[in-house]
Amino acid sequence: MAEKEKAGFSAQERAAMKERAAELRAEAKREKGAKKAAAEEAELLAKIEQMPDGDRQMAQRVHSIVTSAAPDLAPKLYYGQPGYARGGKVVVFFRSGQMDKERYSTFGVSAEAALDDESGFWPTSYALVDPTERAWEQLADVVRRAAG
Repeated sequence: MAEKEKAGFSAQERAAMKERAAELRAEAKREKGAKKAAAEEAELLAKIEQMPDGDRQMAQRVHSIVTSAAPDLAPKLYYGQPGYARGGKVVVFFRSGQMDKERYSTFGVSAEAALDDESGFWPTSYALVDPTERAWEQLADVVRRAAG
């Protein structure tokens, strides 16, 4: 028998196998994360589709704004309503006023949002009742600032 067969794998071969195993684990983890993200977005979109007219259209617009202004925020449900998170923590969210039996729908930011300023005073939620294009532009600006 050759020396290599008696001794088993060389240190270099064992290191290469460990490296490859780590690569495969990392790849599986990424795939699992991508599947989870896709499932969470599908749940969020299904929730939006269940909303009453008016709120559904606003939620769809919020979704479009958030996904384009802050693509690094991941869609996920937040207390049964659309939310957008970084690292699993919701940064911004939409609440259907009709589903909550409230006078207006709300766009809000959580404590995770990067809105702190030197004044020590900033809004954390906004009422939405038939927003104008100017209001949608302001919402997009809030999303960009909140996402950091």
